[in-house]
Amino acid sequence: MQPIRPRPTTTEEREQLALLYHATRSARLRTRAQALLLAIEQQMHASQIAPITRMSEQSIRRWIRRFNAEGVKGLHDAPRPGKAKKASPSYRERLLQVVRQRPRSLGEAYSLWTLARLADFMAEETGERVSHESVRRYLLDGDIVLSRPQHTITSPDPDYQAKKGGRRAA
Repeated sequence: MQPIRPRPTTTEEREQLALLYHATRSARLRTRAQALLLAIEQQMHASQIAPITRMSEQSIRRWIRRFNAEGVKGLHDAPRPGKAKKASPSYRERLLQVVRQRPRSLGEAYSLWTLARLADFMAEETGERVSHESVRRYLLDGDIVLSRPQHTITSPDPDYQAKKGGRRAA
């Protein structure tokens, strides 16, 4: 069987591959770019690239074929089947507005947001029900991360701080 080779590439394509290799956050995409760069720049065969990238020879050949047919865009994952995102853009926008406000200012009986509380509040307000995990992902898309609430215990006792610290008030 004749080894598959990448087609002749332009300088721009090699630069795009290098940028993809160095700048992408997707490990899968980075590995594909690395495999192509090794094949193009080092003239390596799939059997030589496979141990370096920890991909099978068949996968290396597939990505070289896709690159030859579609260029750098061919290295990206194809759209996957399944349900589309549930929440509408207006839901996501409102969620980001709501999470930036205190729950009490919106008439709720608690002081801190949790993912479950946000999901319930948004379901009542918008009529769209999404899971608390979806709420977490939508918040993450908006660069917001909810941390666990830090509860503090206080007391009206004027000597509370001294007692709490283990020192007795005189």
